Amino acid sequence: MLLGASYRTALISLSITQNSLYIFKNKLYVFENSLYVLSDTYGYRWRCVLQYLVKEGLRSTSDHIFMKDASKIRNIAIIAHVDHGKTTMVDGLLKQSRTFRDNQAEMSQELIMDSGDQEHERGITITAKQTSIFYGDYKINIIDTPGHADFSGEVERTLQMADGVLLIVDAQEGPMPQTKFVLSKALELGLKPVVVINKIDKPARRIAEVEDELSDLFLELATDDSQLQYPIYYAIGRDGKSWKEVPVNTDEDADLTPIFDAIINDIPAPNVTEDGAFQLLVTSLQYDTFQGKYAIGRIARGSVKRGLQVSLLKHGEVSGSARIEKVFGYRGLNREELDEAFAGDIVALVGVSEAHIGDTIADKEHPEALPAIAIEAPTLSMYLGPNTSPMKGREGEFTTSRQIGDRLRRELETNVALRVEENGIGFTVSGRGELHLSVLIETMRREGFEFEVGRPQVVTITEDGVEKEPIEELQIEISSEFIGAISQELGARHAEMKSQETTASGATRMTYVLPTRALIGLRNVLLTATKGTVIMNSLPHGYQPLGGRLPKTRGGVLIAFEAGTTTPYALQAAEARGELLVGPGTEVYAGMIVGIYNRQEDIEINVCKAKHLTNMRSKSSDGTVQLTPFTQFSLEQCIDFIEDDELLEVTPKSLRLRKRYLDANERKRANKK
Repeated sequence: MLLGASYRTALISLSITQNSLYIFKNKLYVFENSLYVLSDTYGYRWRCVLQYLVKEGLRSTSDHIFMKDASKIRNIAIIAHVDHGKTTMVDGLLKQSRTFRDNQAEMSQELIMDSGDQEHERGITITAKQTSIFYGDYKINIIDTPGHADFSGEVERTLQMADGVLLIVDAQEGPMPQTKFVLSKALELGLKPVVVINKIDKPARRIAEVEDELSDLFLELATDDSQLQYPIYYAIGRDGKSWKEVPVNTDEDADLTPIFDAIINDIPAPNVTEDGAFQLLVTSLQYDTFQGKYAIGRIARGSVKRGLQVSLLKHGEVSGSARIEKVFGYRGLNREELDEAFAGDIVALVGVSEAHIGDTIADKEHPEALPAIAIEAPTLSMYLGPNTSPMKGREGEFTTSRQIGDRLRRELETNVALRVEENGIGFTVSGRGELHLSVLIETMRREGFEFEVGRPQVVTITEDGVEKEPIEELQIEISSEFIGAISQELGARHAEMKSQETTASGATRMTYVLPTRALIGLRNVLLTATKGTVIMNSLPHGYQPLGGRLPKTRGGVLIAFEAGTTTPYALQAAEARGELLVGPGTEVYAGMIVGIYNRQEDIEINVCKAKHLTNMRSKSSDGTVQLTPFTQFSLEQCIDFIEDDELLEVTPKSLRLRKRYLDANERKRANKK
């Protein structure tokens, strides 16, 4: 927006820039290095500025300058493979757009958008998030999406709000499996791509080869010829630098201006209807203690303000009505209440408590539905039910089937790729992969839930009377010395090799297609076989007729014979039979798994036996026992470890492996069936 001469003079005389305007209670605030309040003493000049902004399409509200003109809005999604730098790029865009003041904590933070504890701990984005920045005359709504295929449901739903994507690709690694997946989803929706080759300061960068690989990928995935024309920019997201051309020296001064300009010039404005009755597709839900449920989406038509009477449409049919209580827009990491919002913008609505993802919220007088969100079906399921071990109820706050069921049903409202079905006293929970399910389990555990889970199972489908199972494309990077071990293991799991190549770093990259069920427990096996150096990535690859049984990948286990507390004396005898999973002083119960047997069958042992004392031995002599450090599994390792006749007991404090039937006689009877 170009101000008229008189208004520009007013702005200059008041030391105001167009990017720093903010309206609050009929006064103009200025965000630069410090905060100013333009009092009434400025009189006519600032009121003229305010009137001009409203006239030109910026809407003043009680808390916000809001964009009315859809041509001044850009809605983009940031997509990339895991660890290619998309969240770091968002950090740079937020900081360089002056969204935060210089003294705000966010200016010194990294991975600002990854707000969840597990996101910080795992180093990945789990849930999609939206933010907004202002650049010149434009408002840019940014959606930060997960890069892992297990959270592809998040990608599929949030891309509905975007008009274009910023595809981030590592300058050394090039396009990876998740790159292919997220790009395919974006192109299917007809979104305009802008490519950013990131991390160009890497010594092993191979920019020309990456560009060729991207060209091949677009040729494979494009749905029309126009998608083959895409701009490429070059960046060091960590340093907040970008270029239109590959720089001679990456140490030269630069910023993200080329990326900002690309968003404005290469990403189209929202294709919406500014006039007409209000219409919005719910693509995300959030909750808080004070406002309750927020229904989030992009306004497809018309405008919305507090008090508007709306209809809620599910599957194209009106299912209820509601009144909009509050309208929120986004500025940086914050939601700000608005008087009114307009077509093309992303908003959060309060008052539609019955809304779910995929529903349409429309003006009550014109209840027209938008196309529903299509989400791919789950591929893995597992049993999740109340804890039935002898230690149940000791460590968890929420332990009953009803409490667990209520929590899972709440999860369904926001986790669109999840499915939940009742299964006896428990539930069958289906998701997109082991990571998808393990994140849910860890979240519930941290919330105080106590429960047990079974071994993951594949979710099959039936087509033309044929039962089919999901298959995955698996990409592995290893040192050449481990090729033989990897090939042998994957061959046993019915994997078919598609390609093998040597990367620029000298590693060997192997691509396989294999049943999804063959991936269960594979990561731990390969980490062991490659001394922890393997890099694995997978993505869905369709379905094939159900194959035969896979070979057992694990030996037998050591099972506690009786309840009690483990002793060094007993564990010393036990470790001669295999690898211990518990240490001394651990409370155990009969049927609990305490180690890995070095043979194929299971064996019961007494790990609570104490040394018999005589007049020649004292109790203190037990402390001289030297034990090999025991193995402590993570949650994902526990899930990979258990077999069909075993369960994992999950509490806020403990992870315990156990047999499904704790009594030895019951186990024998079950094995005979």
